[in-house]
Amino acid sequence: MDRALSELRRGEPVVLAGEDGRALIVLAAESATNQGLNQLSSLGAGTPSLAVSGNRARALGFDLPAGQPVLLSAPGGLTAELARELADPTQGTGTDRPRAVASALSENAAEAAATLLAKLARLLPATVVAPLPKGQDAQAFAKRHDLMAVTAAQVCDYRRQSASTLYRVVEASVPLLDAEQTRIVAFRPSDGGPEHLAIVIGEPAPGEPVLARLHSECFTGDLLGSLRCDCGPQLRGAIQEIATAGSGVLLYLAQEGRGIGLLNKLRAYRLQDGGLDTVDANTALGFDADERVYLPAASMLKGLGFARVRLLTNNPDKMAQLARWGVEVVERVPHVFPSNGHNEAYLRAKAERSGHLF
Repeated sequence: MDRALSELRRGEPVVLAGEDGRALIVLAAESATNQGLNQLSSLGAGTPSLAVSGNRARALGFDLPAGQPVLLSAPGGLTAELARELADPTQGTGTDRPRAVASALSENAAEAAATLLAKLARLLPATVVAPLPKGQDAQAFAKRHDLMAVTAAQVCDYRRQSASTLYRVVEASVPLLDAEQTRIVAFRPSDGGPEHLAIVIGEPAPGEPVLARLHSECFTGDLLGSLRCDCGPQLRGAIQEIATAGSGVLLYLAQEGRGIGLLNKLRAYRLQDGGLDTVDANTALGFDADERVYLPAASMLKGLGFARVRLLTNNPDKMAQLARWGVEVVERVPHVFPSNGHNEAYLRAKAERSGHLF
C-alpha cells in the first residue's frame, strides 16, 4: 500500500482490483497529464473517466447522494486539463457547468476504493480510472507492465492496519518552555506510514485516568502562529494546563488539516477566502468535513499504559472515537480559547456545523 500511494503521488498509474470483481488502472486526477492518459491507452485500458466522491460531485452541481462515489464521463473525451478542472475547485475556469455527465455508483464499486486511495495519498479524492482489459488478472497484468497492484480490501483496511501496528521507536527527554519534565515517545506503524508522537509531561500514573489531549498537527497554527485557526493556542495551552496539573500526555497526531493534508488545507483556505466556511470548503474539495481517525491515538494511549483519560477537548467526536476503540473517557475537560479577530467565523462553524462544545 505505501508503495502504491507513493506511485500515485508521483503521477504513476496503479492497478486496483475491486471487490465488485472489476479492476481499474488508476491515476491521480490532480497530477494527470495527457501523456499519462495516453499511457492508459497504450496499456490497452478502456475509455478513461473520472471517479470522484459524492461530496465533490455535489459541489460541481450534480444532484446526487453525497455518500456515494460518482463517475464523471466527458462526452468529447476526458483530457488531463478537464480532469484537473473537475477535481480541483481552485483550478476551475469559472464556467457555470462542468463539461461532464455524472452517474452514481454503489458504495462497494472499485471507483470508491480509487477515491479513498487518493485520500490516503493526501491527494484530492478524484482519480482518472480506466477499466482493465476484459479477462485480465489484475496481479498478472500489473506484474507484466511493472505496475503496483492493490486490492480494494487493502485500501479500505489501510488506516486500521496502520494504527493497529504502531510500535515505540524511540523515547527521549525534551524539556519544554512550560514543562521542563517532558519526554517524547515516537510511534511508527509497521508499514512505514505516518509517525505520531506522544508528549509525556511529568510522571502520570498507569492505571489512573490521565489528563490527555489529542492534537492533530497544524503547520500553520502550531509553527507559524496562524490566526486563521485556534490550533496554536490549543497546543501551547494544553502543555501549560497539563504541566500545571502535574502530569499528563499530549498526543501529536499526523493528521494535518483534519486529515486532508497541508496542501489540501491550503486549497480549503483559498475556498474560504471566496466565502465558504471551513466545513463547506472541505466538502467542496470532495472530502468529508473531518477525515480524522483516532484509532492511532487509542493505540498509543494503550501502549503507554493508559486505558482511561480525562480528555482536554471541545470535540465530541474525539470522545466517541476513543470509546469505540477501547479507551474510557471518564471526564471531558473544556479547552476553550478566545477568538482573535481572524477566526470568529471558523470557531462559529466548528460550533454550529461540527458540534464543538465552546
